[in-house]
Amino acid sequence: MNLSEVLYDRNGAVATITLNRPDQLNAWTRKMEAEVREAMLEASNDDAVRAIVLTGAGRGFCAGADMNLLGDIQDEAASAKSRIQSLSAVNNAIPGGLDLPTDYTMRYSYFPTVPKPVLGAINGPCAGLGMVMALYCDMRFASDAAVFTTAFSRRGLIAEHGISWMLPMLVGHANALDLLLSGRKFGAAEAQSMGLVNRVIEMADFADQCHAYADELATMVSPRSIRVMKSQVYKAMLQSLEHATLTANSEMPGSFDSEDFKEGVAHFVERRAPKFSGK
Repeated sequence: MNLSEVLYDRNGAVATITLNRPDQLNAWTRKMEAEVREAMLEASNDDAVRAIVLTGAGRGFCAGADMNLLGDIQDEAASAKSRIQSLSAVNNAIPGGLDLPTDYTMRYSYFPTVPKPVLGAINGPCAGLGMVMALYCDMRFASDAAVFTTAFSRRGLIAEHGISWMLPMLVGHANALDLLLSGRKFGAAEAQSMGLVNRVIEMADFADQCHAYADELATMVSPRSIRVMKSQVYKAMLQSLEHATLTANSEMPGSFDSEDFKEGVAHFVERRAPKFSGK
């Protein structure tokens, strides 16, 4: 990969994708957008990778769209309008990834199609498009230095890229309206209290704890189970209870026939670390 605004690193079975414009608090550009997708594709297709961490370089996660990008959109209003409309319909699913409804394959909503767990490690300011990307991660850990804002209403914009659907799913209707309409800043503790982030970790230990959790997913859990359960959960967000139950019933025989089920039983009985194949 030839990347300049994103860093990609694999340590053991964990791939780390780092937004790398630290002097601009990793403000989002079209180049960064393309490189993040390229890195996600690389991690998805690498059998050695079993978990992914998405984070930011320096003191920020992502401060939202680069102001030059917003300026270009304003200067090119007519062409920008047609470009945004066309990009909204793009099928951005990861090739060979999870087979999910088209809801999860649009411009920014494709992280759920990645067949491996994606942990958003929100190390600092997270705003606008940064918030959008964080929401589409499977889980979110925040440092105690993280600060969040949707920001859109304070730029004369609207709730972009499906955030009006995903945010209420995570924090509830009233909290979502508060965060979207006010565009106010809020800290990591409040983000955790409303369910936006899973954990808040002191900055001194943040990177180590995020990678320790990702490493546990990568080494102690069946990759096959992760693929199937991730697919189940995202599909269930659009299903009835009956449909979700029937989906589970249809998946169970395959679990019983899998190599990972046999290994799951064997390592427990033999009291040793698991050696899952993902099959």
